[in-house]
Amino acid sequence: MDEPVNVLGAPLQPCSRAPLTGFFRDGCCNTSAYDFGVHTICCVMTKEFLQYSRFRGNDLSTPQPEIEFFGLKEGDRWCLSAARWLEAANFGMAPKVVLNATHQRSLTVVSLELLLQHALEEGATDLPPASSERLV
Repeated sequence: MDEPVNVLGAPLQPCSRAPLTGFFRDGCCNTSAYDFGVHTICCVMTKEFLQYSRFRGNDLSTPQPEIEFFGLKEGDRWCLSAARWLEAANFGMAPKVVLNATHQRSLTVVSLELLLQHALEEGATDLPPASSERLV
């Protein structure tokens, strides 16, 4: 099997281990044919985006321990659905994107140009250390 590739054409890098993200909950924005939501865009959560997402009916802040989801907060990295991210971008609410951790399948939904416009500044793409305050 081929190694996953990011939108820049390089090997896909981890998005977050704390909270543990990804369709497979492997820390990466990996995907498969079963990932109908295309959860492939690695983003850094903002208060504004989390409020917008809740308003649109996708509450990412409230913990749901029954499905092992502990809620997101500002600064967390998370693999978002490409369609949800594009919707947020259309409303001026898209969070910043970690390009090296964003799967190339995102490009089936969102243009590279739009992702580049919302990219974290160079040097801000390193994965933060795992947090000991969150257990997943």
